[in-house]
Amino acid sequence: MDRYRKWAWGTGIAVVTAVTAFTAASWQANAAPSPGTPPGAAAEQPRVSDPKAGPEPATGTGSDPLTSAEVDRARKIAVTQQLAAGAEDVTGAAGPEYLSAEVDADSAGRGAELYYYDYRTDKLIKQVVDLTAGKLAGSFSAAKMQPPASQREVTTALDLLLADPLAADLKDAYRKATGKQLAGKDGLVADAHVYTADAADTGASQCGKHRCLQLVVQTADGHFIDVNHIIIDLSGRTAARLK
Repeated sequence: MDRYRKWAWGTGIAVVTAVTAFTAASWQANAAPSPGTPPGAAAEQPRVSDPKAGPEPATGTGSDPLTSAEVDRARKIAVTQQLAAGAEDVTGAAGPEYLSAEVDADSAGRGAELYYYDYRTDKLIKQVVDLTAGKLAGSFSAAKMQPPASQREVTTALDLLLADPLAADLKDAYRKATGKQLAGKDGLVADAHVYTADAADTGASQCGKHRCLQLVVQTADGHFIDVNHIIIDLSGRTAARLK
């Protein structure tokens, strides 16, 4: 079940469920002779099917996952002129921050649901696209809804931390874990959890209303760098130490 399906979207917005199906190439081998092989006859040589997947179709069928071509087409339809001009992405540029896309299982034809975050209004936006008709079928937004972060948001959060005085904490944790000095973000592998402040939180109290990340950082060779006490507020473009 997709990670976005659990949200309720308020009045008029239904909770939907995604059906995802994946196909993979299978190996087929037959190394033994058939039961009727005459004595002295050469055994059939092993045969293996081609493990390479075939070309991706341009369009899926039914509830199949969206193809790359369908996602590209849906994104062009989803970002209207109004949304492109009125929203702001994680870098501060015009246009919403793209998060993910999934098939619209409730569509009568072939449909897509695309999720964006508008950093100008701090709202999650869902655009429903009718791929069969080639048009936008619905648009919804809600505040205080924080889906998992995209890789671009994670990268931006790491950049913000490295540019902040709290980067000293990251460098100190890196030295303790590796015995070396941190020379930049090369060699760092970052992921992140979305962070929502609780009632006792005095270090990042806007998180939940703002979009905030708690980084999970490790080196390429597997050393974890402990920066769990640092929260990156992507909306405010600041870093804070939890208290």
